[in-house]
Amino acid sequence: QVQLVESGGGLVQAGGSLSLSCVASGNIYNIYAMGWYRQAPGKQRELVAVIISGGSTNYADSVKGRFTISRDNAKNTVYLQMNRLKHEDTAVYYCYLQVDRTWRYDNYWGQGTQVTVSS
Repeated sequence: QVQLVESGGGLVQAGGSLSLSCVASGNIYNIYAMGWYRQAPGKQRELVAVIISGGSTNYADSVKGRFTISRDNAKNTVYLQMNRLKHEDTAVYYCYLQVDRTWRYDNYWGQGTQVTVSS
């Protein structure tokens, strides 16, 4: 069993900041990647940011320079610091975990946390 518990999110005015965190637990002995996706109403789920086990990161163009992803390997936790938020950042944000099982990769998702940015 693998669990992802998200926290953070909420309502903020445009230009403000929010921080998300996600703690992974269970059978996760070799985490390859952790990150965040988001899904706005009527839109497909999209990548926001991901951090690979070696520390490399990848961001959606729309959040580069505003969002920062980080990871605490000892705590199996991934963070997303969101600054200069825009109305279009409003979405449900999902924590993502990819575990290396040697012969395959398993993907897991959190339950989602709402981020609402008022304009």
